Amino acid sequence: MIKYDCILFATDFSDSSEKACEHALTIASMAGARLHVLHVITELVDKRRRRLPAEVIEIFTREVETHAVEDINEFCRRYLSADKVGEVKVTSDVVIGRSEEEILRQAAKVNADLIVLGTHGRTGIEKVLVGSTAERVVRDSKVPVLTVRI
Repeated sequence: MIKYDCILFATDFSDSSEKACEHALTIASMAGARLHVLHVITELVDKRRRRLPAEVIEIFTREVETHAVEDINEFCRRYLSADKVGEVKVTSDVVIGRSEEEILRQAAKVNADLIVLGTHGRTGIEKVLVGSTAERVVRDSKVPVLTVRI
């Protein structure tokens, strides 16, 4: 029998994340697993920021991180409040980097047995231009990945 001790749930705070959160919490509850909520700040990876003075980047980074922590705390209050999670232990983290790389890195760091994330269901030219974080995570993950389409 497969045992889930830790489930990593990656969120971008979109509508698809809300639905994926329900799945992650349900599985964690049924399995008696810990639920680790992750948000990846991708805005700070842009190579064009090298053209900005270091002190501007530092201030901007602190602001973005502060808001991301507030956002993940609000997300957890809304969807993972004590009355909803029961016995499930919930932890959260905010990191900076490329979404797919950080999701996989953090999954390894917390010893996740399963990754859960929402997908926007992009198709056609939009998928080609924007790409799919979920697709790249599924392709490169060493643990099972559950994608939830809105």
